[in-house]
Amino acid sequence: MRRTKNGLTLVMALSLVWIFTGCPTDAPPVVNSSGSINQTSAVNEVDDSSDSEASGETVVDPDQPDGRTAEDASQNSDAKPTSDDNTFALAEIPKTMPTKPAIAADAKNWPLFRADSHSSGIAASTLPEKLELLWKYRVEDGGFETTPAVVDRVVYVGDFDGKLLAIDAAKGEKKWEFEGSLGFVASPSVYKGNVYIGDLDGNFYCVNAKSGKKIWEFATEAQIDSSANFYKDNVLIGSQDATLYCLTAAGGKPVWKFTIDDQIRCTPTIVENRCFLAGCDGKLHIVDLDKGEAVDDVSIESPTGTTPAVRGDRVYFGTHAGDFFCIDWKAARVIWTWKDEASPSEFRSSAAVGKDQIVVGDRGRRLFALNPEDGEQIWEFPTKRNVDSSPVIAGERVLFGSGEGVIYAVGLTDGKELWKYEAGGGFIGSPAVADGKLFIASEDGVLYCFGAK
Repeated sequence: MRRTKNGLTLVMALSLVWIFTGCPTDAPPVVNSSGSINQTSAVNEVDDSSDSEASGETVVDPDQPDGRTAEDASQNSDAKPTSDDNTFALAEIPKTMPTKPAIAADAKNWPLFRADSHSSGIAASTLPEKLELLWKYRVEDGGFETTPAVVDRVVYVGDFDGKLLAIDAAKGEKKWEFEGSLGFVASPSVYKGNVYIGDLDGNFYCVNAKSGKKIWEFATEAQIDSSANFYKDNVLIGSQDATLYCLTAAGGKPVWKFTIDDQIRCTPTIVENRCFLAGCDGKLHIVDLDKGEAVDDVSIESPTGTTPAVRGDRVYFGTHAGDFFCIDWKAARVIWTWKDEASPSEFRSSAAVGKDQIVVGDRGRRLFALNPEDGEQIWEFPTKRNVDSSPVIAGERVLFGSGEGVIYAVGLTDGKELWKYEAGGGFIGSPAVADGKLFIASEDGVLYCFGAK
């Protein structure tokens, strides 16, 4: 294993071969749905014509997120090269206590892809000691890659055929369906009575959660893998057209857009008035949500489509090159990296961030737990296929799906298997935990619900 603490060894991974669904390695031009090429760069555009006003929430000064000037924050004065190998020794950076996410899962609800605005992957609901299958809902000739959202005892999930489904969480019966223009691989988000989801054709929809009626639609220029997140009265969504869009949540009116040098596949993670994007351009981008402008970026030397998870002032995520990063977002500095040098494998799973364990899966058929302080590996759990499903921490258990079609629960502290269910179809989507139940959807078109009978 390789682990670098307080520093980063720069390793180019250009020789890796990405399969179709991975980020491109050579940063090709982005082609939109009409076949034309978008010339992208790290710029932002603000719609000055927006008539939406701020919600009046108290917001941290965007120029001084940690009590320093923007100039101070952009200077790595403590980073000193120690040799010609591009290894940097960084000063110890004190951590701050975690802030509460603006939107969070509670005991009854799982509104966002990774539970909350911080993309923590932490469940607030408890699960019964013995999980039993309560029901399953099948879509004929379809499949799922998305993670369900669960709000007010309704499960929302999108399928490959472009149908957004609302399923009664107690009975497993369909309440309504909405049909988009193409399939869904992005997970739905629920906010203030509406469901938000983007499709493979680049269309982003806002649908009434009770009726399934479309409220508005917004067209991006390429496929949407990103799930939505929210800031004040705005919705944030990323697209493979390399752009983060900020729209009014109520009407879908553009507020601003922020463009990077390659595709955005991750869900935007939000803490206070900052947004974090781990991009296919090999950078972690930190964006000011009030201005739609770059605050800073950190080189990660490889593409990634995984969603950054935040606890306190630390951001955690893995890359296609098999490096797992811990970055101080306030100082824009790498704290440590971890990699399995003996068998490096791509990360497509997004991490769950507990107090004492960071849990993440890789395409090398493993689930790992790492120490959040220094990146030391705590345990490893082997599976028979890729772990693209993002794990969820629920109490002292970690739940996830694997490519061989098995749903697992393992111990948080030791990684020992506690329970499994052999579903058959593989899992790319992740679990959602709400109201004492576990929900997860498979590639062969089955939505499962587990709980206590």
